[in-house]
Amino acid sequence: MLCKNRNTRNESQRKIEKINSLLSEKGSDALLLQRFSSIAWATCGADSHINTAASDGCASLLITPTQRYVFTDTIEAQRLQDEQGLDGQDWEFIISPWYEKRNSLTEFIRDMKVGTDGLFLGGTDISAELAWLRSQLTENEVDRFRTLGKLCAQIMNETMETLQPGMTEYQIAGKLSQIAESYGVQPVINLVGSDERIFQYRHPLPTSKKLDKYCMVILCGRKWGLVCSITRLVHFGPLPDEVKRKSLATALIDAAMIAASRPGKTLADVFRIAQNEYEYAGYAGEWQKHHQGGLAGYEPREITATPFTLHPVKVNQVFAWNPTITGAKSEDTILISENENEILTEIPGWSYEEIQIGDQLIRRPMVMVRD
Repeated sequence: MLCKNRNTRNESQRKIEKINSLLSEKGSDALLLQRFSSIAWATCGADSHINTAASDGCASLLITPTQRYVFTDTIEAQRLQDEQGLDGQDWEFIISPWYEKRNSLTEFIRDMKVGTDGLFLGGTDISAELAWLRSQLTENEVDRFRTLGKLCAQIMNETMETLQPGMTEYQIAGKLSQIAESYGVQPVINLVGSDERIFQYRHPLPTSKKLDKYCMVILCGRKWGLVCSITRLVHFGPLPDEVKRKSLATALIDAAMIAASRPGKTLADVFRIAQNEYEYAGYAGEWQKHHQGGLAGYEPREITATPFTLHPVKVNQVFAWNPTITGAKSEDTILISENENEILTEIPGWSYEEIQIGDQLIRRPMVMVRD
């Protein structure tokens, strides 16, 4: 029931004010939100997903300068009111029978100029502007992100502790999923690569292959609509020199990106620093083989950094950088605080390299070596 307390009511009101400013800027009469990321943001964390293969929620939100509407059906309305806190946020529910073919939303907005968070017939797609708004977190969202970061770190650590040679990637992914769900975290991205597959694929969907010596596990965990990212790698037996070199180089690149992610810089500035670090490390072309991450929030990446992404870094934003060199990767979720950058997904007791950049000492995870 996230939005029944006074502080979260204030959070909700601040978001409505931002939405009204966006409507005024775009000359729109209303904002239509259908993606569950947008719905979670506008409702301070309500969960509207049913089908994990879909991007849209089980309801639609319509927001005008004076009214807030929830369009849903008789299956979902009561749960959204009772368990997702929407009855405490002044939403007016427009409920249709689940078997009715008539689209009440389409009729309702027939004469309106509507901005949308995706494709909708007759609407104007302003999803890029909404992603930018979602990335600018309130204090309540920062607190929730801190909690989620600790949970994702715990989930990853517990998963990695279960790894043994001979396990299939499917079994490892199953362990990650079971542990995540037991903490109320949905693993929206659950990737596992072992041995040669780490060198072949940046996004290794789990397979029936059995782990021999080397394993990479990637989690993007979602709770309250927020999504937190973390990657860890483990090696059984002595670490090959190639993996050791690449792991350290990737950690140095990641540390440079984290250090540069401060107010006054843009995402493009951080990206260019990463390009320079790849070249300095002797891996100049590797950045072209995978995106380098970017702003997180209610999507794994609200905005992915490129050399041309001029969005500024701001306090109370969260970033997930993920530099990779073939066979190695470094990824945590970080919070831009007033005076420093805070790593939200650090695992106590993991193997870390301490990297000094200016006056910042940044700890980056290394490959954990086990017997």
